[in-house]
Amino acid sequence: MRSLPLVIVLLSAAVTPMCAQDKPAATDDSGKARVFITDSQSWEMAGAGGGAGGAYGSSVSGGARPQTAEIIKTFGERCPGVMVNNIQEKTDYIVLLDHEGGKGVLRHRNKVAVFARVSGDSIVSKSTLSLGGSVQDACEAISRDWAVHGSAMRVAAAAAAQTKAAAAAQPTATTNSAPAAPSMGKLSVVSVPAGADIEVDGSFVGNTPSDVQVSEGDHSVSVKKVGFKNWERRLKVTAGSSVHLSADLEKAENP
Repeated sequence: MRSLPLVIVLLSAAVTPMCAQDKPAATDDSGKARVFITDSQSWEMAGAGGGAGGAYGSSVSGGARPQTAEIIKTFGERCPGVMVNNIQEKTDYIVLLDHEGGKGVLRHRNKVAVFARVSGDSIVSKSTLSLGGSVQDACEAISRDWAVHGSAMRVAAAAAAQTKAAAAAQPTATTNSAPAAPSMGKLSVVSVPAGADIEVDGSFVGNTPSDVQVSEGDHSVSVKKVGFKNWERRLKVTAGSSVHLSADLEKAENP
């Protein structure tokens, strides 16, 4: 009877490890290469036509065959060492698979290309006879490249994200530090007779009657018309002011 507690303890100790083994191990996918998968829509067109007795008939069949869902499924089955991600900006590689459906097996020309997202460099570009072969080529190329450049790619991606964030904030800082636009005033110039040239600081700005925007400060205004004496005034314009000038032109003695 005294040995019973010892047996119970031994059985309890034996059961505990077995329960721990039954629990699935947690998986950490953070170290896997992330891929974004896309495809181009392949086209296969077929047509026939003919006619007799003035009548003509024809038929055309075929069109775009999007294969994205099938490609992603095949990639997940053939390449479990990577993580498929649907946000291109958060991936390490971009996989382009062109899968030609609807043809005989020997007429397939599946093409695969893999690009490092940040650098844009191609790490593989091939043609195969099957979708599985294309996926296998892409998977092997990614595995080789990721083993060598994975850490550097993540660092480069983080740096690129920081640069993008800084560039997005740059316009706000530039706007805040930009010099204020010069303060303006308005000149309303009329003349008798009308149609005379208006010059501000020696530059032609229009014909009378006209409203002219000028910067704050001292200015020289001239009104000129052939056959009449020049009319000139110097004045000071303040911000937001409106100055009215009326030039009564005198005929020239020797027009």
